[in-house]
Amino acid sequence: MPPEPSQDHLVTPEQLCVGLFVHLELPWFSHPFSFNSFKIRSADQLKTLRELGVTRFRYDPERSDVQPRGTAPAPAPTPPAPPPADDDLSASEALAAKRERIARLAERKRQVIEVEKAFVKAAGVMRSINKNLFARPKECLEEVDELVNQMVVAFLDRPEAALHVMGEHAAGEDAYFHGLNVSILAMMLAKDLGFTRSQSQLLGVGALLHDVGLADIPERVARAKHELTTPERNLRELHCEYGVRLGKQIGLPDPVLRIIAQHHELADGSGYPRHLKGEQIDPLARLVSLVNYYDNLCNPGDLAKALTPHEALSLMFAQRRAKFDVQALQVMIRSLGVYPPGSVVRLSNDALALVSSVNPARPLRPWVTVFDPDIPRDEAIMLDLEQEPDINIAKALRPVHLPPDVYEYLSPRKRVTYYFDADARPGRRP
Repeated sequence: MPPEPSQDHLVTPEQLCVGLFVHLELPWFSHPFSFNSFKIRSADQLKTLRELGVTRFRYDPERSDVQPRGTAPAPAPTPPAPPPADDDLSASEALAAKRERIARLAERKRQVIEVEKAFVKAAGVMRSINKNLFARPKECLEEVDELVNQMVVAFLDRPEAALHVMGEHAAGEDAYFHGLNVSILAMMLAKDLGFTRSQSQLLGVGALLHDVGLADIPERVARAKHELTTPERNLRELHCEYGVRLGKQIGLPDPVLRIIAQHHELADGSGYPRHLKGEQIDPLARLVSLVNYYDNLCNPGDLAKALTPHEALSLMFAQRRAKFDVQALQVMIRSLGVYPPGSVVRLSNDALALVSSVNPARPLRPWVTVFDPDIPRDEAIMLDLEQEPDINIAKALRPVHLPPDVYEYLSPRKRVTYYFDADARPGRRP
């Protein structure tokens, strides 16, 4: 992070100018700007700063494009400026807008808490399914159908439904479930790909249970954290065949069995077990194969090899697009955005942030949680970039490259875990 400016770098309101990087030593909620530190970019910002009643501003010469106006020493402090007259309310109007944004942020944080509660409940269902699927298949499949039905309703009936990345405190790191991630991602894409409600229900069940055959593979191979030998890899690839056999035993329908059989097939024929190509692969299985591939890049057995969501999507599009259904890949990129939830990013104003959820209508303008050492972590600023036209994402970063204090503050999960807003409804912004 850039060094903090010296206390000697002080200017009066009259010395402020466009291009100066300033620090506001005010509570975040008491001024109309999105950040406490920023570069002045417009005459309107300049006017608002001068109307705050602040007698001295700190500025950072290393991050400024210009020198302060004038070279004379700063005059002695003067009393705060009087409140603006009725015909000059730009600062107070801007502050009122900021307070509206604070209220929206409070509602947003309440919403995130509800999403995390729903995720914890779903994680409990997944643990029950993993433990009891073969001992009590009827009850478990009813739980599967109910969980998938929630996804169908959320993503097919409510276009406002948003995809969130779960924080590290949401049920802990052990609450990562690959099948749950894959089913949520697949369901997010189902509507735009024209799947019917019945197809989407089958898609969700197949995605949730696509790796059921791993139950018949030794744990050290099924959940390997090491590089598999050729015999181990050949054994693990049998989980597709084993999964179909187990699926038949518990009464899964044929479309779900096809997903289980083909979820590792790839459009260019490089997949397994039958090296199917393109239209030879069931349409539902093609979609599960796509999102399964993405989640395996983000959450491999060996976490040292994990790609960030941004890296995974970039790799799939730039170098491996021939492996996937072209339309489904395009919809996935459009839905997740260039910087999917879970990406650590640098914003255009140099702030560091974590992409917390995708905006279904504006995927390039997601919600982000911003690192600010002056604001307690539990009260971290969450910005809706759709409402911040002057701020955009400049680049993605690898979490391991973050300074320790930033990493602790943003707390990116070791495994990228998604859930959705099941309470999205018309007129309610995510």
